[in-house]
Amino acid sequence: MTPSRTGGQILVDQLILHGVRQLFCVPGESFLAVLDALHDAAIDVTVCRQEGGAAMMAEAQGKLTGRPGVCFVTRGPGATNAAAGIHIAHQDSTPMLLFVGQVARGALGREAFQELDYGAVFGTMAKWVVEIDDPARVPELVSRAFHVACSGRPGPVVIALPEDMLVEAAAVADALPFAVAETHPGAADMARFQERLEAAERPVVILGGSRWTEDATRDVAAFATAFDLPVYCSFRRQMLMSAEHPSYAGDLGLGANPKLLARIRDADLIVLLGGRLSEVPSQGYELLDIPVPRQTLIHVNADADELGKLYRAAQSIHATPQGIAPALAALRPGAPPRWSARTRAARAEFLAWSDTAPIRIPGPLQMGEVMRHLREVLPADTIFCNGAGNFATWVHRFWPFRAFASQLAPTSGSMGYGLPAGVGAKRLWPAREVVVFAGDGDFLMHGQEFATAVQYGLPIIVVLLDNAMYGTIRMHQERHYPGRVSATRLRNPDFRGYAEVFGGHGERVTDTAGFAPALARARASGKPAVLHCLLDAEAITPGSTLQSIREAALARD
Repeated sequence: MTPSRTGGQILVDQLILHGVRQLFCVPGESFLAVLDALHDAAIDVTVCRQEGGAAMMAEAQGKLTGRPGVCFVTRGPGATNAAAGIHIAHQDSTPMLLFVGQVARGALGREAFQELDYGAVFGTMAKWVVEIDDPARVPELVSRAFHVACSGRPGPVVIALPEDMLVEAAAVADALPFAVAETHPGAADMARFQERLEAAERPVVILGGSRWTEDATRDVAAFATAFDLPVYCSFRRQMLMSAEHPSYAGDLGLGANPKLLARIRDADLIVLLGGRLSEVPSQGYELLDIPVPRQTLIHVNADADELGKLYRAAQSIHATPQGIAPALAALRPGAPPRWSARTRAARAEFLAWSDTAPIRIPGPLQMGEVMRHLREVLPADTIFCNGAGNFATWVHRFWPFRAFASQLAPTSGSMGYGLPAGVGAKRLWPAREVVVFAGDGDFLMHGQEFATAVQYGLPIIVVLLDNAMYGTIRMHQERHYPGRVSATRLRNPDFRGYAEVFGGHGERVTDTAGFAPALARARASGKPAVLHCLLDAEAITPGSTLQSIREAALARD
């Protein structure tokens, strides 16, 4: 006979059954019954300082593992605070579950205290929004939530939990553990694929999207080796191909290598594997014509709805990266590839673009030398995390990603992501080194989560670049309204002291010589650490200054 359990107990039992071992929350009275059920459960609960940070931590774990990250927040303002994390999961195609407290069922529709219509609030950001009004349906609906979050193009699911439902008892059987189906290409698909590839003169491969595994990236690397193909990674997907692979030729991000863009424009065949080639990697939808690209396009995607959505491909293959990667690895060229010289040239252009030696910026702290030092001393599988801002260019351009699941960065461009992502990564894999790159404006979006890192003893390293401004917006101001600085200046705290008063380790770095010993002390401290790096305000990108941007804008006008 099935025992009777409360809705909260049933829910926690389903999480365990579906493999959840960690979750993130800001506690709320609307889901006290769940918190009580978690008291004796084999789930590690990370208590966070703001719901946006909690949601981003869950999203980061979903991005690293391919399994839904889990977050609990309270109703009303708790849910709206978490919306930033939901938006990231949506645009980054990350599986994630957000459980939200809700008012009692008898009060629904009366605009009760902190009541929200979650379908209306999250409907355009989540793959599915559901409110569970019967504890007997918890196993059914939670199982569906896991499957929806992970299937096709992954994304976030929002589950609302009326507080009285959570204390009501029901006798109901558990669901089975979720299992997501992989979609594989057919033999005819692969035969046509190889025909098109071998007919090409200037082929390129672009990797992107989610639903990858380490094995899938290995298989694609083997395919690239066999056919000597140049491979590019989409925006903030650099962990899909080792930067040390002889076929790797760079990434399609903000401020991409102009020579890389020229090669893709000149290609006669593009294999778009896993991604959507949305606004940023397509350089504002200019790289490929819409709806019919000039280049022959083979588009492989896990979600049939993405095929033909923007680009009318010559061949569309409905398959997940895991599904198609072994089939690609099994292919063999019928003749020596004709494009090998082009691949070598593309590789040489990437190596020159990512070389820190010629980079010189205004001021005593040279970030090219900082990146060179990080490359020398950090493990290859270090997880790099960042939010949004010009500072991220230093990581994307100059850190050689060599390991799968080593990059946490929002394709949605959400500020404040890096620190919570670093906390999520370190909670998941304590043995991995985690480095957070942040700007001064970016860091304080969720800087309170440094307290979470201290509370749980997570020795992450934050490299905080301080130029006393919202630098990206200032750059755009100088480009469009030269000399008219408005609402972009910042007066910052002493971030070294900030780290120390929270119980972490702090360093202040003002010149290049001071960075290496500061990093060594931070790593040896065994504490969460902030390296407060003061940058010259003119050093807005690796290759330009605010003055040069302003002068170019004035000359244009």
